[in-house]
Amino acid sequence: MADRLPLPLRLYRRLSAALTPLTPLLIRRRLVRGKEIAERVSERRGIATVARPHGPLIWIHGASVGEVLAAAGLIERLRAMNMRILLTSGTATSAAIVARRFPPDIIHQFIPLDTPRYVARFLDHWQPSLALFIESDLWPNLILASAARRLPMMVINGRMSPRSFPRWQRASATIAALLGRFDICLAQSPADAERFAALGSPNVVTTGNLKLDVLPPPADDAKLERLMALTRGRPVWVAASTHHGEEELLLEAHRALQAQFPQLLTVIVPRHPDRGEAVACMVAASGLQVALRSRDEMPGAGTAVYVADTIGELGLFYRLAPVVFMGGSLVEHGGQNPIEAIKLGAAILHGPHVTNFIDVYEALDRAGGAIKVDSAEMLARDVARLFVDAAARQSAVKAADGVVTGLGGALERTLAVLEPYLLQLRIEKDAANA
Repeated sequence: MADRLPLPLRLYRRLSAALTPLTPLLIRRRLVRGKEIAERVSERRGIATVARPHGPLIWIHGASVGEVLAAAGLIERLRAMNMRILLTSGTATSAAIVARRFPPDIIHQFIPLDTPRYVARFLDHWQPSLALFIESDLWPNLILASAARRLPMMVINGRMSPRSFPRWQRASATIAALLGRFDICLAQSPADAERFAALGSPNVVTTGNLKLDVLPPPADDAKLERLMALTRGRPVWVAASTHHGEEELLLEAHRALQAQFPQLLTVIVPRHPDRGEAVACMVAASGLQVALRSRDEMPGAGTAVYVADTIGELGLFYRLAPVVFMGGSLVEHGGQNPIEAIKLGAAILHGPHVTNFIDVYEALDRAGGAIKVDSAEMLARDVARLFVDAAARQSAVKAADGVVTGLGGALERTLAVLEPYLLQLRIEKDAANA
């Protein structure tokens, strides 16, 4: 098979094999930066930390938090069919989310570094029966080795951004050699489907975006009650999943709002919790009183900005505030997923940079289910309007809920495509138990 691979893939395989002795240096550097969990670094070398369960095993892989959570509904349905699940991801944050929000029988492992030796070790141990890759986290050695073992593979919730597409077009033979190893690609939208087909996916089906079918994130009742007691009578809004360069604009909006709402509390939830300290320092340097959740600090009467730099608590803050600004959209990141906030009844604002969820935001904006703002001044103006005008706020919430409901259904369509594969696994399971 290697002789038929495009030259870039042959070179990649050789180079990744040659660089394997250097991977401890990479892992050590990631440990120092807090991007690995010390007791689980062996998983990066393909060494499993738990035993493989008996019988068929469905392997689901997602790059990080967003992809893992997108698969939550699918995982729940597969569990209801008594399927065993191996869930892999590549970030420490996603591992923490799995531990917090998924049932204990879901096996989580870190995806191995993409070297032939580590990939072979991973596949030798787990011997998955079916592999589902979420969106587009495609590692060449992992895909080629899985295909060589005749492992059925699918891309699910497939996404190919307008930014990534032209880059892959310049490496068309390489991406075609990888996508051609997949049985089916299930795309989020017709535009994604067209891009996957143009890049060499032999069998593409548009099933929709699984993120539209996610359940609302949970919240600890006692923690929510305490926060509501501490903030009662104060106008509260949340800036969720914010990115570097965005918090300065949020502080501008806070100051503008504070003139009209002196008791205002702005909650900033950084997309990457390890930025919490830096964000809090920036807020303090601006002269505003700040509290940091990772230090177990709570917002007091004088707290202007609460930096919620913990993992898995967005459900708590979405329930606390009637108005939510979705981060990653005032800077050129591409925007974050608004679905969970919508399902918890928040009115949504976002910036102009929303390419990551363009179809969703365009539908929301058309229906009046979200408000686009281009500056801190516009953000402050529209947050103030939503605070004051309860009817406008409820109208936006109702419109957003209608859009999300109308765009849903990806889970059922995905399961329909999976059904022949699941039937085969059930046959294998019955045979193994006979």
